[in-house]
Amino acid sequence: MVVGGSAVLSRKFQYKLRTRGKERTVDEGVSRQFSVLESLCNRPDVEKIINAGDADREGEIIIRLCIMNALRSEKPIGRLWLPDQTPETVAKQLAESLEQEHYDPLANEGFSRTYVDWLYGINLSRYATLKSGALLRVGRVIVPIVKAIYDRDMAIKNFAPETYYAIVSKALTNDQEVELTSTRKYRKENYEKALRCCAAYNAVPAVVTDRTAKKDKLNPGKLFSLSKLQNVLGKRYKMSMDDSLRIVQKLYEEGYLTYPRTNSEYLATAEKDKYKKIIEGVKNAGYPVEFKDKKTIFDDSKIESHSALTPTFKIPKKESLSEEELKVYQTVFRRFVAVFCSEECLAEKTEIKVKVGEYEEFSLKGTVILEKGWTRFDDPPSKDKVLPDLKVGDTVNTDFNPKEKETSPPKHYTVETLNNFLKNPYRDLKAAAQSSEDEDDMEEYRAIFEGVEIGTEATRTSIIQNAIDSGYIMLKNNSYYILDGGVFFIESLSRLNINMEKEKTAHLGRALKQVYRGEITVGDCVTLARNEINEVFATKPSDPSDDREIGVAGDEVGTCPICGKRVLRGRYGYGCEGYKDGCKFRVNLEICHRVIPISAARQLLQNGKTQKLNGFISKAGKPFSAALRLDGDKAVFDFND
Repeated sequence: MVVGGSAVLSRKFQYKLRTRGKERTVDEGVSRQFSVLESLCNRPDVEKIINAGDADREGEIIIRLCIMNALRSEKPIGRLWLPDQTPETVAKQLAESLEQEHYDPLANEGFSRTYVDWLYGINLSRYATLKSGALLRVGRVIVPIVKAIYDRDMAIKNFAPETYYAIVSKALTNDQEVELTSTRKYRKENYEKALRCCAAYNAVPAVVTDRTAKKDKLNPGKLFSLSKLQNVLGKRYKMSMDDSLRIVQKLYEEGYLTYPRTNSEYLATAEKDKYKKIIEGVKNAGYPVEFKDKKTIFDDSKIESHSALTPTFKIPKKESLSEEELKVYQTVFRRFVAVFCSEECLAEKTEIKVKVGEYEEFSLKGTVILEKGWTRFDDPPSKDKVLPDLKVGDTVNTDFNPKEKETSPPKHYTVETLNNFLKNPYRDLKAAAQSSEDEDDMEEYRAIFEGVEIGTEATRTSIIQNAIDSGYIMLKNNSYYILDGGVFFIESLSRLNINMEKEKTAHLGRALKQVYRGEITVGDCVTLARNEINEVFATKPSDPSDDREIGVAGDEVGTCPICGKRVLRGRYGYGCEGYKDGCKFRVNLEICHRVIPISAARQLLQNGKTQKLNGFISKAGKPFSAALRLDGDKAVFDFND
């Protein structure tokens, strides 16, 4: 690749067996395994080959690549599509296996995703690495993931809390405390107004104007998609996405759970007979379950490739699972029991309205569970709140006072809230941080089907783990934090005008779905990626005197004013190559939020001073202009010009 030139684009994408080491020799284990496949496929008594890859787009193309590009077999190929790995399912699917051509649209989407991500990775990773002087793993999905965590952590770091006064009353009525919190808030400087408001509220009667209590059924949560299961496991057990996926994959391979990499919380209508048998097995194990033919469970319109994650016919013994495996399995199993539970959960939902004079009406809401039903197996959507025993016409004692509070910073992303954001990055941030048990989930499924989501159930976990392994982010106590390496990563991309945020990722995600639907070709999708990469290169100035150009790591800038050795462009700035001998001369790449271009660094070394530079930001957040001049082994501001 030529930096500043066109994107690397093979006329033909080719594959070879994996190599390792500096000699790039083929891995012995890979070679041996491939030879076994080759001999089996080319045996004269083998009439047909069955593609039994994972039931997703990546699994689809892996086997196709092996057969078409490597084994070059011309024998007919069938496709085995396994929602789970129980003997019953394997036998049934083998008998009903379709010809591989039936899955060509999925394969085309898979090839498009592979080519597009390779183009982005090979071009932009090299470009950013050369420019920054550090290995940067630039990818279509990893960038918006790290950027989301970076933006959130920067918002927390830069958050300036504001003090305000809330109008709150806590007083006993019939020996029960009644808490009323007004919608009115006052700034700190308006304390006297807050006092007057409280006095006015306390001077008038507070009367119960309405009380409604109705018995209602509480519905259980939906069945699990992979990310929704990971949300629960992260919140409940502080389990990382990488650990939960590894465990659920093992349980799938052992036949205890259905295919894990699913983005749906619904079951296919064609699977009703299958689930009748599974429910019968669960019932025989002593659980109160019954088959329910409901739209909230069986809905083909909300399934892309795979149904929700559920138990299978095969129920493990507790002693056969490790502690962590048991946690994962029981979480899936108990949700399944809750969804198909024959015992309803009955609750009393109560709302009490209290009117304070003519100023404001307060609403107190609570839910009391009367009959536990399915909540014996899975958590209810909200915790009970006990309300005071008040009737219409009762007078409520009040004691309103200004209560000093502070505005709160945003919260760090958790496994749950990051997953919700990635599944639908355009959903309102407040909604993205809420629980997954939303009544109307059509918006989320529309985002999945249109390709708007960032990453997929099959890839998201490994990419987040890659960001952790690369030192960009960390997961601690179920919350994600940006690391110094992640700050450098995102800010370097920003300096290089590499925009791979959620908008670009969603744009390409939509294109992949268009390939699947046959609206555009694989070549069209690849051309789209190539054009966007070339656009990145085209925005980069090639003139070294340009005020945005920072050069490439290793560029010579000038002569060190301290020891006379060369000053080179490094990862974080311009420094003397004699640093190993003790020379401390260095000019940071960024000073007061202003990137120092290579032209200014050269001017500083040659003339001892730069021309006036704009765009500096003070600690108080105010912009200013200044020249830089040499002062010993560092650069300082000069405001004389």
